Amino acid sequence: MKTILCLYAFVCARLVRAIPILGVVLVTLAVGCNTATPDKTETPEPRPPNAGRPNIVFIFIDDLGWADLPVYGNAFHETPNIDRLAAQGLRFTDAYAAAPICSATRASVQSGQYPARVGVIDFIPGHWRPYERLTVPKNRTQYLPLEVVTVGEAMKMQGYATGYFGKWHLGSSRTGTTPAAQGYDVSFYQTGRGHFDLAEKLTPPQGVAPDDYFAEVITDHGLAFMEAHRDQPFFLTLSHYAVHIPLEARQALIEKYENKEKPAEGINHPVYAAMIEHVDESVGRVLDTLDELGLSQNTLVMFYSDNGGLSERYDKADGVVVTTNAPLRDEKGSPYEGGIREPLLVRWPGVVAPGTTSDALVTSVDLFPTFVDLAGGTMPDGQTFDGISMAPVLRGAAPDAERALFFHYPVYHHSVPAGAIRQGDFKLIEFFDDGHTELYNLREDIGEAHDLAADLPEKTAAMQTLLAEWREQVGAAMPVANPDFDEARRSEWGRHPDLQ
Repeated sequence: MKTILCLYAFVCARLVRAIPILGVVLVTLAVGCNTATPDKTETPEPRPPNAGRPNIVFIFIDDLGWADLPVYGNAFHETPNIDRLAAQGLRFTDAYAAAPICSATRASVQSGQYPARVGVIDFIPGHWRPYERLTVPKNRTQYLPLEVVTVGEAMKMQGYATGYFGKWHLGSSRTGTTPAAQGYDVSFYQTGRGHFDLAEKLTPPQGVAPDDYFAEVITDHGLAFMEAHRDQPFFLTLSHYAVHIPLEARQALIEKYENKEKPAEGINHPVYAAMIEHVDESVGRVLDTLDELGLSQNTLVMFYSDNGGLSERYDKADGVVVTTNAPLRDEKGSPYEGGIREPLLVRWPGVVAPGTTSDALVTSVDLFPTFVDLAGGTMPDGQTFDGISMAPVLRGAAPDAERALFFHYPVYHHSVPAGAIRQGDFKLIEFFDDGHTELYNLREDIGEAHDLAADLPEKTAAMQTLLAEWREQVGAAMPVANPDFDEARRSEWGRHPDLQ
């Protein structure tokens, strides 16, 4: 029976955009296509729906930089719907991803744990430099372990319908570690690169045409999910693959930006700009549908990115420069601000004051406790959580100005293995290849241009001690000296050992 339902959903999915009401049927049928969630120990009974708790729509973008949006100062890209979201809600200025790379940050969102604790420290499977100075640690598992209680499972236990559409990058059907196995009632995820030609790239398969665009497809399903569950609390994740390379967008949008006058400064790539507008269109469709369904007043919408913007491929193979994170330093894969500081927007009518900003120090491990808090629940027993709820800040409370945030990225990517800590205005980076540290006052020097480590040795030592103590606490894996180090070949990229 499940196979019949899946086949029927596959046929109907292609008609969703043409006949929106079929989306309701599709979403309902798709429940039968998901793999059953495995039993987990000490899982409480689901609580019944409770009126008054907000629906939550989590819009998660891939590789979108802090400086890519007009609301953060970009002068070339056009995002009227994201601008609307910011105008109607709260814009965070000092929000972070727990890692400068996708899988590690995504694991932190799902687990509420720092990547170093959950054991997914790099993208899956990770990069490898066989002749570098250091041999770096691998991901403890090349998927999010099933024993981890996810935010999807926690929200389901609070009586929420849960949907996940888009990029996952935390496992596969081969290992049984799909969104369906981790608490999401309705889901599909991406299994191949690219934004078009999706027929062989979506699991479970969906009815798609060659010219269907990924951002549009996941939005179609997200809107149908909201309509299908309009009468109960729902937790929906729209996990975009944009603006990740390959750079692909609809030709009409590309031409729009090719013909648009370019600002004197910055990198103004027409295809990248078009991809950002595709994301903006998705946001607009979500906001409009919430209005049409009469759900806007009781729905929290969060817009976030998984790591900093990509300036150029890690191996510089194609010579294409995609974007700049200026005034932030560096890019994706780096512990500097350009790799980890993220755009974060939250709209919650009647609770979050419109058109406001917050300099609260928040990070991706905070999302799990925030969502559970908003659902009126308590955190699951038997699992350590590193984040804190952002709900008080959303409701207008003053943030902890001296909170410490930690980062652990002990691999070669766009930088060398390193760790970092931000506490208050100061940020320290410790580079593991040669042991040197750098210290910055981000309030005065957002571009990390003036290293204060030599000027403030006591501050540097104190923050380095905090970072080392945190690594010990979470069991952070560290790189070791490489016996095969070869100065002449150190820049070579090799095949990851887990792929041998």
